[in-house]
Amino acid sequence: MKLNRYKRELSAAVAYAVLLVAVGIIAPSFFSGANLRDLALNNAPVLLVAIGMTMVILVGQIDISVGSQFAVAGVAAGWLAKSGIPIPMLLPCLIVIGAALGAINGLFVGWLRLPSIIVTLAMLVAWRDALRWVTGGEWVQNLPANFQWFGLGQSLGQWLIVAISLIVLGIFSWTLRNLAGGRALYAVGSDAEAARLAGIEPPRVTFFVFVLMGALVGLAALLNAVRFSTVPSNAGLGLELKAVAAVVVGGTAITGGRGTLIGTLIGAALLGTIGTALTFVGINPFWEKAIQGAIILAALASDFVLGRLEGMRISDRGLRIDGAQ
Repeated sequence: MKLNRYKRELSAAVAYAVLLVAVGIIAPSFFSGANLRDLALNNAPVLLVAIGMTMVILVGQIDISVGSQFAVAGVAAGWLAKSGIPIPMLLPCLIVIGAALGAINGLFVGWLRLPSIIVTLAMLVAWRDALRWVTGGEWVQNLPANFQWFGLGQSLGQWLIVAISLIVLGIFSWTLRNLAGGRALYAVGSDAEAARLAGIEPPRVTFFVFVLMGALVGLAALLNAVRFSTVPSNAGLGLELKAVAAVVVGGTAITGGRGTLIGTLIGAALLGTIGTALTFVGINPFWEKAIQGAIILAALASDFVLGRLEGMRISDRGLRIDGAQ
């Protein structure tokens, strides 16, 4: 019964397992320690953004401005480091900056009730063009020596980035399952009016979710920026598509109200592995986007079919009860 509850997540897990087995048979070197470490490191920022995107989609909204927010936050991290801000202080600073960016979306979507797809599309363009105008397209260079890897060295810095991402995943996964605030997200996404009648304020929940989304983008941008000696001003291109895809493939309903962060982790791992797997098996990596698109369509089709089947079962159950009466 419990497995039936997580059938969407299990579908993604099975697909990921099949991919790993196939690659392991064709190219066993894929499972080298160095490659697995690089995969985890490259996908850690995507996972953080996907965690926030899961919560946004759970309340029935979407945020496609995260790529531009990611670029703004990354450049801000570089500027703050160059200005002399202590490296440990970058973490709270970037979380606050990201939360402020997310709050703007939350204000328009949560309180002014504007469509999230329109608001975040506008902010996607606005933040990207504003950053291009301010920086002139130049990257942030001449960063302090202790900026890269937080001054901890490459080996320890890499593990720290992955560990922070997994800790954040664990915290938010526990929160969604056990705290009233987490349950409020599911309630608003399932039926906003019913949630309102139950004493939940959908505008406040929506605003708070977008703030959390921005905070996680700020954290992800910092963890990505410290991997390099310069900060690009065009970072985050396509990040919004990766995040949404990871959430949908992981079993979260695009209409809201249903999904788990464990599914998002599986979706992010599956989509993040495809490109590297293709390279190892000798297939042109240009096929990566096509395969990702096919997986996303399959996930959406599966979600639609499962939803119809559940609706039919509920309808049949209701007819049997009426007939018994």
